[in-house]
Amino acid sequence: MSERTYNAFFLCTGNSARSQMAEALITALSKGRIRGYSAGSHPSPAVQPLAAELVASLGINPSSLRTKSWDEFAAPNAPVMDFIITVCDDAAGEVCPVWPGHPAMAHWGVPDPALTPDDRQAFKDVWLVLRRRIELLCALRLDRLDHLAREQQLRLIANER
Repeated sequence: MSERTYNAFFLCTGNSARSQMAEALITALSKGRIRGYSAGSHPSPAVQPLAAELVASLGINPSSLRTKSWDEFAAPNAPVMDFIITVCDDAAGEVCPVWPGHPAMAHWGVPDPALTPDDRQAFKDVWLVLRRRIELLCALRLDRLDHLAREQQLRLIANER
């Protein structure tokens, strides 16, 4: 039996680092089972170079990265999301658009490495936390969990470092 593909949406204010890294990580680590998307409430002009460098380590062409507004994903023809995960405290506190399909939601707050754009270790630390959480999400048997159980699991994963 083949499992369906799920859509995971990572939100941040600027969409320049954390959410970009999470989008790439989940798409790569899930091996096609979960498609990653990301956007910001107030997108930055460009993706942070150190975030793009880490994404490139997954074999993803960094020139394909771009910051996006979450309004793009609230449009009528946008993909329906199964999971909405905020990765910054600011975005978690904002009033979000209404997402169709009643996705499971959680907050996976991590520090913003873009505040210190030349600090390679800050980017790597965030990358490793996101990777660990995404590995745990990818290990779940999503087809055996109802909506409430999926949301509960997402929230439990938020405590993983």
